[in-house]
Amino acid sequence: MSRWPSKYVIGLTGNIATGKSVVRKMLEHLGGYGIDADALAHRAIAKGAPGYPLVLRAFGEWALDEEGQIDRQKLAKIAFSDPMALERLEVIVHPLVAQAIDLLIRRAKQSVVVIEAIKLLESDLAAGCDTIWVVDAPAELQIARLMHKRKMPEAAARQRIAAQSPQALKLRAAKTMIRNNGSFENTWDQVQEAWGKLPKPEEPLLPEPPVVQPGDLIVRRGRPQDADDIARFITHVTHGKKRMTRQDVMAAFGEKAFLLIIREDEIAGIAGWQVENLITRIDELYFVSGLAIDEAIPALMDEVETASIELQSEASLLFLPPYLAQHVGAWRAVGYRPQTVQGLGIRAWQEAALESMPRGASLWFKQLRVDRVLRPL
Repeated sequence: MSRWPSKYVIGLTGNIATGKSVVRKMLEHLGGYGIDADALAHRAIAKGAPGYPLVLRAFGEWALDEEGQIDRQKLAKIAFSDPMALERLEVIVHPLVAQAIDLLIRRAKQSVVVIEAIKLLESDLAAGCDTIWVVDAPAELQIARLMHKRKMPEAAARQRIAAQSPQALKLRAAKTMIRNNGSFENTWDQVQEAWGKLPKPEEPLLPEPPVVQPGDLIVRRGRPQDADDIARFITHVTHGKKRMTRQDVMAAFGEKAFLLIIREDEIAGIAGWQVENLITRIDELYFVSGLAIDEAIPALMDEVETASIELQSEASLLFLPPYLAQHVGAWRAVGYRPQTVQGLGIRAWQEAALESMPRGASLWFKQLRVDRVLRPL
């Protein structure tokens, strides 16, 4: 039984590039609250966070970059080539991550929580979980993913995999195994089946839905079963400049969620967004021609903000193409302001902006909460 009353906690693990994050996102689509322990580990050693001075004391100032931040690539090179250095780093980081996870779980409104952690079984976290899920993929597929997604040379990818505990040990501890070596839909089917077997509390009675008048805008979360409609809509509104298939949308569900604006039973707008590392990122926005933007923006962003706050997001990053950025008044009315990456100030927010900003887009920002995890505890 987990150490968190009224929560059912899934410990999600597996070696690097097996697809843990994809499975966590799938569980979030189904209603779970996801925590990326590895992302929290990065936050724990950022400048101003509690692990920063401890890392400097243990490894020296050579680990700093030009901005005075800890250079994680430098640190990784020594940690993954020297077991003693890796152990020293983990002694610093693991307790801080455990404190942050405890805080997030206690705040979470969702009854099912998913902790994604590559070192789950080597830490005290596993003992607090109700069940252990392990994501598995062949070693050669892991190497190919590291080379493609992280641009690692093959030798570096093999070294990173070799530095980890054997995947076989994780599989022995698994109560549920997800094989992520095929299509997204195959993995999704496995996750849905396993989710259906989880003990979950009775759902509360929902209020009666409001009466919808002709022309009213309804915003709802898109589901994988909407993939065909989402693909057709995006292809149509972009006049084929962004051609999407069902498979493209299903693959996108492994990284983000979609909010749909429905008008008279038809999709009239779509937002592609995600909350990752406690930061909301809205990087896709599509509206049908003739839609009243000044009405659509408040309806859509209210739903994004409500969902983001439920996921304990600290800040929202909005990436706008020029034709949408010109609606300055509508974006300001919902609390967004133009911002530069440097002006964000917080390293985690800056990294999120650099990772997610589409080419040619402008950055708009809104802070959602003042208290931040790992600032310092």
